Amino acid sequence: MNQGTVKFFNGDKGFGFIKDDESNTEYFVHVTGLVDQIEEGDSVEFELTEGRKGLNAVNVKQL
Repeated sequence: MNQGTVKFFNGDKGFGFIKDDESNTEYFVHVTGLVDQIEEGDSVEFELTEGRKGLNAVNVKQL
């Protein structure tokens, strides 16, 4: 599992971005990939899966 911080999340539109703690890479996250509700600034752990435009964060859980 990767760990990171929620950089941006728009609950109304159902998507956002998570910044990986180790690589500083930002990954797209969609509301369908959430286990827990998230907000900007939350520390989370997540897995990566290939999406249409690159890697997406899935199974996102708060730490």
